[in-house]
Amino acid sequence: MGGVRAKGFHMIVGRLIGVSLGPGDPGLITRAAWAQLERRDTVWTYPTRSTRTPSYAFDIVARAELSPPAEHLPLLFPMTHDEEKLLRSWHRAADTVLPMLQAGRDVLFLVEGDASTYATFGHLARTVKARDERIAVDTLAGVNAFNAAAAALGQPLGEQDDTIAVVPAAYGVSALDRLLPEFDTLVLMKVKPLIEDLLDWLQRRELLQGAAFIERCGAPDERVLRGAEMLSLRGQKVSYLSLMLVHSHLRIRGERIRGCLKKTSPETSDD
Repeated sequence: MGGVRAKGFHMIVGRLIGVSLGPGDPGLITRAAWAQLERRDTVWTYPTRSTRTPSYAFDIVARAELSPPAEHLPLLFPMTHDEEKLLRSWHRAADTVLPMLQAGRDVLFLVEGDASTYATFGHLARTVKARDERIAVDTLAGVNAFNAAAAALGQPLGEQDDTIAVVPAAYGVSALDRLLPEFDTLVLMKVKPLIEDLLDWLQRRELLQGAAFIERCGAPDERVLRGAEMLSLRGQKVSYLSLMLVHSHLRIRGERIRGCLKKTSPETSDD
């Protein structure tokens, strides 16, 4: 499970492993992730938004009663859309983990949700690989927040030929309007900055009844609001770890191809 031998070298380099933890319920940590977290020969790293903000990913493993190894440390990834600031944070994080990897240590990067879905891990992995191509990167798949949210609501994300769009809400309601004719379900991620606009939009498009709001899904302080209950969010503080599921009645259903059914011509038919 340790590092890998670099070609042409006798030196062993470590692996950077993105460990998906699910959205908040420790019971959703996969067996593969759990096995990595039980190792004592790794370094844990985990994202935090500021020096004053605890890491939500670290909180998940703490609630799972998994003890960290001797070395574990936060990596700062500020909440900003400033590309220069984000680039600096990725390089600072790479500066921290690369010496450990080059010394032969495996480094786990703990990720809430799934490491391949709107996660910081991809940026860190690319930055590290650009610095030292010998470093191997593993990504352990996890449960997405919107999958867990659908389960918590007792509603399917999609059935049969339903279409689903996963969209950062920051694109705005005009972009969502364009998606309504094409998709049965909209998964709106990162709704905090536009919560008031989204509530207005849901009312205006008569979509409120088929919508739900889920905050910190799976955590002890999880909050779920359905339909008109969501209007109580006006003027309230909303966690960054929030999303909406919107089931639309405005999807335009065109002609569908029914799969790979073999067609029999009249000449060859047995009828």
